[in-house]
Amino acid sequence: MAALDNHASTRTAPLAGSRSLSRFAPGTLLVAPSILSADFARLSEDCRAALAAGGDLLHVDIMDGHFVPNLSMGPAVCDAVHRALPDVVLDVHLMVTEPAAYIEPFAKAGAGNITFHVEAVSDPRPLIDQIRALGMTAGLAINPDTPASRIMPFLSLIDLALVMSVHPGFSGQKFIDAVLPKTRAIRDAAGPHLWVEMDGGVGPDSAPRCRSHGANLLVAASAIFGKSDYSAAIAALRE
Repeated sequence: MAALDNHASTRTAPLAGSRSLSRFAPGTLLVAPSILSADFARLSEDCRAALAAGGDLLHVDIMDGHFVPNLSMGPAVCDAVHRALPDVVLDVHLMVTEPAAYIEPFAKAGAGNITFHVEAVSDPRPLIDQIRALGMTAGLAINPDTPASRIMPFLSLIDLALVMSVHPGFSGQKFIDAVLPKTRAIRDAAGPHLWVEMDGGVGPDSAPRCRSHGANLLVAASAIFGKSDYSAAIAALRE
């Protein structure tokens, strides 16, 4: 695992028994339905159905219309899902220019993990510390065109590395296979205890390649919520 000066010694563990990723055993394969593609007119029902069909946690995509060319949802939606499903891990992915402004509001809204983009900050360490001090697990994300070297120095400080396999901003895009070698490099550098999350265009065709290159947390939006049979859709991601 990549080392990063003695700052790593200040790392604070998530609260025991929290709704963070610490609930799950490292090395297991997790599927996170992304609520971005759920029916917002019946959001709690869609979320319950996806979890009952085999989803392990829920992925919450936050877009600010600046870091990415789209707006999605804010803490109020996260809070509503948390109140409806208080024991479910909410995996919040901040695709925003100023992630520092979002950490505490989403912590209060029930987030269990918060991931922000390495491209959005000059030094991610203060935000990683803040996230973990609030009892959550912390992740760093990289865009398809960002080299793995941008995230490597911080692998010893984070719980999750998110590799975007589409250009962030919209669901339903085609999976970019060129991110797979980068995914493998991150997994090989980090070892088995880091969650490596793949987000974007993940479906039955791309999921085996994601898994074979070291990803063990698969985010799927339209590949689940766009299907009539959620159970079959989630099973296809695991096979």
